[in-house]
Amino acid sequence: MTKAEIIDRTYEKVGFSKKEATDVVEATFDIIKNHLEKGEKVKISGFGNFIVNSKSPRKGRNPQTGEEIIIAGRKVLTFKPSQILKQSLNNSPSPSSSSSSSTSS
Repeated sequence: MTKAEIIDRTYEKVGFSKKEATDVVEATFDIIKNHLEKGEKVKISGFGNFIVNSKSPRKGRNPQTGEEIIIAGRKVLTFKPSQILKQSLNNSPSPSSSSSSSTSS
């Protein structure tokens, strides 16, 4: 799903104009992004948590030369789904299982 599709679904579901739906979606993503940039956790009830973790510098090897190098530390974004989302994903029928049984002739 793309940002444009999220805007379209917001437009259809809430009844905003396209411009208002675009503004709402853009503002939501900006708020989430700004909090993550500050290193804050973003918790969306019933959906999950976005968490910024720091990775320390570590030793690695150049696969072509075998030379040892230091891989710089960095921040990584992780997502942990809520129990509600996990249950929803595991209780809904998968799209591939219903289409594979209808192709026998």
